[in-house]
Amino acid sequence: MRTTTARADTHLNQRQLATRWDLSARTLERWRFLKQGPRYLKLGGRVVYRLDDVEAFEKAQLQEGGQ
Repeated sequence: MRTTTARADTHLNQRQLATRWDLSARTLERWRFLKQGPRYLKLGGRVVYRLDDVEAFEKAQLQEGGQ
């Protein structure tokens, strides 16, 4: 059985992700509407992002440096 602490370590809520990326929560809402951004879960009306999905999205956004 998972504990609340384990869940908190593997999921981010909208506010936490907005803080992590220095974005507004509204930007994340718009991305969900437009089907952009990382995958998310909607649990009982709450939106949460799995840390694995957030990190995969970040990795996909990596850009090579220019010359």
